[in-house]
Amino acid sequence: MEGEFRAVWRFAKISATKARPVIDAIRGKNVNDARVILSNSPKRSAAMIRKVLESAVANAVYESQRKRLDIVPDKLCVVGAYVDTGPFIKRWRACARGRAHPYKRYHSHITVAVAQKEEGKGEKVEKAGVVRKEEKKK
Repeated sequence: MEGEFRAVWRFAKISATKARPVIDAIRGKNVNDARVILSNSPKRSAAMIRKVLESAVANAVYESQRKRLDIVPDKLCVVGAYVDTGPFIKRWRACARGRAHPYKRYHSHITVAVAQKEEGKGEKVEKAGVVRKEEKKK
């Protein structure tokens, strides 16, 4: 998408299932609203996601200066945010009777994309092919 700026944190040391509820809370929100949500969240993944969000905003500001685009940081909106699973590391823990129990250390890839909200368009974007009832009657 033209005008979309993103940042990725690869191999973040947190499982994707722990980070997904926090990333779902900021998807589609204004950048300032997303900052408030992330700073007030008690989850450990909120601090990680906030760093990625700030990096995406910095990328947008840098590219707007470099390419002479008209980007205002206050009008940026989180258009894409997702967490993918990364590789896991197999570890062993000692247990009773000289045995060992396996466990895994999970990693994830955090991606946040921001874009400037266009004037005159609403917050929600309708899916392609969906026609409202009022539009069918015309």
